[in-house]
Amino acid sequence: MAAQRRNLMQSQHQSWTDDLPLCQMCGVGTAPNCVYGPDGKGTQSHPNEDGHLRFRGDDGCFLYGVFNGYDGSRVANFASQCLTAELLLGQLNSGHTDNDVRRILTQAFDVVEKSYFETIDDALAEKANLSNYLLPHNENVPFHQLSPQTQKVMERLKELEQEVSGGATVAVALILNNKLYIANVGTNRVLLCKSSSDGQNQVLQIGRPHSTDNEDELQRLAALGLDSARIRQAGQIAGQSSSRRLGDYRVKFNYNEIDVLSAAKSKPVVAEPEIHGGQSLEGVTGFLLLMSEGLINALESAHGPEQANQEIVAMVAAELAQQTSLEAVAQSVVDRVKRLHHDVFVSGRQRATYCSRHEDMTLLIRTLNYPLADAALTPTQGGRICPVSVPYSNSQSTSKTSVTLSLVMPSQSTLTNGTNTASTLEEGTPTPGSQSPTATLQSTNTQTQSSSSSSGDGSLFRQRGSQAAQPDETGRVPPYVDFSQFYRLWGSDHGDGQSMQGGLGPQ
Repeated sequence: MAAQRRNLMQSQHQSWTDDLPLCQMCGVGTAPNCVYGPDGKGTQSHPNEDGHLRFRGDDGCFLYGVFNGYDGSRVANFASQCLTAELLLGQLNSGHTDNDVRRILTQAFDVVEKSYFETIDDALAEKANLSNYLLPHNENVPFHQLSPQTQKVMERLKELEQEVSGGATVAVALILNNKLYIANVGTNRVLLCKSSSDGQNQVLQIGRPHSTDNEDELQRLAALGLDSARIRQAGQIAGQSSSRRLGDYRVKFNYNEIDVLSAAKSKPVVAEPEIHGGQSLEGVTGFLLLMSEGLINALESAHGPEQANQEIVAMVAAELAQQTSLEAVAQSVVDRVKRLHHDVFVSGRQRATYCSRHEDMTLLIRTLNYPLADAALTPTQGGRICPVSVPYSNSQSTSKTSVTLSLVMPSQSTLTNGTNTASTLEEGTPTPGSQSPTATLQSTNTQTQSSSSSSGDGSLFRQRGSQAAQPDETGRVPPYVDFSQFYRLWGSDHGDGQSMQGGLGPQ
């Protein structure tokens, strides 16, 4: 009877979410996990375990989420359905205060966790019963030497283990009353790119991942009686880098049997979200990014962690300037990260050893008054021109990791380095610029930051005549894009003292 009730609950959650309208102001891009062979060809090692949601509720409410599943997609799928049902079926309304919203978000995560474990109660009970059937001496006996009955029991135990195993990390963004709230459990990442009052674009990482190198999380675990130095050194907790997660019955109910967690006074790995917000989005121009751990890890593996946030924002800005669909923007960025990761592996360079594989990747983009490219206009007719991100990798130095040149010249907006540490959503409301944000040439290291803005007069582009240029005697036409300014800025920014005549760029 209990199983029928839980199955009914799950089917109801599915039908409820199916009836909710999707938000049309966001796009999602995905890529499955991949393991590279010696020839550079990739193969998928397991089914895609990520999930996402993007719904528009009543009363001006929007809900977005990215779910990074592991050991199966069961928890990610359940959480995406149940969390939606716990938040968008009348629980939230425009009369709620910030404290009300934070409380409702926290309660929703708690309900999702408990509801999931209810769905596997019967399987856990059967697993415990069958485990008692097996005799201890059977553990070291080859499978083919076991009795037929024992073999069936072991096969069933394997099926049950697959059914109840797994967990998920979650990053959720809620917009209500034109305010943004972020709820995070685990190691996914949330970035907000917005225009500040002085006309610059600011990149903010909202919150820090709940991982074994997060000082706040290590202090929380130490207060439970655990050896935080040992946990940091291990780098993982029961096979995962996250110290907070949904599901995973092994670390939730059997943590005393896990060596590194055995001394805990109470449950050390929890599903309680860290919540930031709400911040007013009134007048904000920019975009919100929700990324699964697999996406950000793939980019950091290829180029290092120093400028990963700035690189992903530059890629999104470039695709927004070129694409006419948010879905195409998100997918293009994911595909680009996938190519970068693969290219580093096959290059054999220093970071190739970090790029032998990548996990499932998911990127959700929600624009905030940010226009897409107008495909009907060409650059010379006033259309937006795609920014070009030029990743820079130097095996001798990690202080300068990326160069981004914007070929969009109508605005003087610049992309500045935002916080890469724990941050709450600021209450200040930025003043939107007259043009959408664009990335400009910059070089940033972990201690200092500098930004060199390209000229806004469009001098990088030589005007074409009314007639198409004619080929010269070599069969080539004169270039209509002049990169000399780029090479000059690049050279001076990297302190190599070279000009165009010094050997950088075409002669």
